[in-house]
Amino acid sequence: MSFISSVFAYLYYFATLVLVVGLLNKIVQYARTPAPLKIPTTPAPITRTGVTLRMLREVVFFESLFRGNKWTWLFGWIFHFGLFLVTLRHLRYILEPVPVVITMIQPFGIYGGIAMVVGLAGLWARRFLVDRVQYITARSDHLILGLIVTIGLTGLFMRFFMHTDIMQVKAFYQGLYHFEFHLLPADPVLLIHLLLVAALLIIFPYSKLLHAPGLFFSPTRNQVDNARDQRHLAPWARRLEQQP
Repeated sequence: MSFISSVFAYLYYFATLVLVVGLLNKIVQYARTPAPLKIPTTPAPITRTGVTLRMLREVVFFESLFRGNKWTWLFGWIFHFGLFLVTLRHLRYILEPVPVVITMIQPFGIYGGIAMVVGLAGLWARRFLVDRVQYITARSDHLILGLIVTIGLTGLFMRFFMHTDIMQVKAFYQGLYHFEFHLLPADPVLLIHLLLVAALLIIFPYSKLLHAPGLFFSPTRNQVDNARDQRHLAPWARRLEQQP
């Protein structure tokens, strides 16, 4: 067992712990945050089923972004769809046996990686070329975009130019399930790729990437537009009202 393999094994244990604990903490925080006002963005559905369908369209098609800015929607959708394919493709490294569906999408995962980088490049260029977006862009935004772009580029580089021992990589991650440290290939590009992925896992719960789970807790999206039919009370206000 090499020193590098041990370092990466402990790094991924730590990154996974930070990701899980951080996400759970934020989700609980979001769930406990009261919504004292009825503020769904109109036109809004008037039934819970309608809200569910609206959230589905928002998650899958980015409906509100499409209405707001077509170019941002295009690059954003390309990036997220590419990321979705790449994530599914990478499940073959941690699942055994590999589901048939994951096996079938392997050829498309390559195109997903290209789409992910292209979409991110468009979103990143927007932060330089659009004045109003440039004004609200922080250094952390550039760092996160650069991090994800580099992850995508190193992954594509290994696919097309510098191949690595995939079976050895899979054995390494499979061993982590049982706290067994297997040898990790010492390819420089692979190590950079894995190091950046671990960094992404660590910063995810403390960055703007939290819009992923945060979308489901947005009162402008998850509320029923029934203010005229039913009085809206936050839980804390309901408790005060019930006090004698």
